[in-house]
Amino acid sequence: MIIFKSINNLKKKVNFSKNIGFVPTMGAIHEGHLSLINQSKKKCEKTVVSIFINPKQFNNKLDFKNYPRNLNKDIKLLKKFRVDYLLLPKYDELFRVKLKKKIRLKNKDRILCAKYRPGHFEGVLHVINQYLNLIQPKLIFLGEKDYQQYYLISNFIKNKFNTKSYLCKTIRQNNLYALSSRNKLLNNKDLHILKSVSVIIKKFYSSLKKEKKNIKKLNHIKNLLERTGVNLEYLEIRNKINFSKKISKKNFKIFVAYYFKKIRFIDNF
Repeated sequence: MIIFKSINNLKKKVNFSKNIGFVPTMGAIHEGHLSLINQSKKKCEKTVVSIFINPKQFNNKLDFKNYPRNLNKDIKLLKKFRVDYLLLPKYDELFRVKLKKKIRLKNKDRILCAKYRPGHFEGVLHVINQYLNLIQPKLIFLGEKDYQQYYLISNFIKNKFNTKSYLCKTIRQNNLYALSSRNKLLNNKDLHILKSVSVIIKKFYSSLKKEKKNIKKLNHIKNLLERTGVNLEYLEIRNKINFSKKISKKNFKIFVAYYFKKIRFIDNF
């Protein structure tokens, strides 16, 4: 694995006219990230993984401070997984060039995480814009756990870049809670709470697949989730194609965000 500490050096050494896959991460690499990398290795000739903890997508300074960091461990894991190139860009390289037009979400997109984390997705899209302007991979691999992020990035890059987005399934612990870098901040007893949250929502999801009228139980499900000990931020049912509230038994997702021990978790089913 070749490690680059600047995007310009990466551009000089890697031929992006070839079929290159790109996996952007914030580090604390886990099986979920490795599944994205695995898809890239299957679909592309070479794979670039980036690690950059983007301060612009944190609207909570404590969340940014506590975000898990272990670069040496990440590098060892990525080498073992035979990643071709690792990019470790600096803040100035991604933010020193001001965009001609400031990135703003449409009003219709200011829902779910965009509603509760103002500026978060603008920060994400800024970095994606800089990456794709500079390295132009054929595919960018994104995880389903961050489905709203996938939706916004896909719409943002469409007709603007030659890069296409590729959605990879959420990797779960025992088919329950999603793997996340923030899980590393919890002990095994704490993780049992995440398991309880997932069990409740999965049962609700199954009931909606059978009968759409079970949507009336939404407030009851919210109460059940609060009883597990989490602080619920939102629980919403949305059309998975356009994020409207017009759903059928086939085209919906349940989106959840909650805090536990002052740590924010998201998921969707």
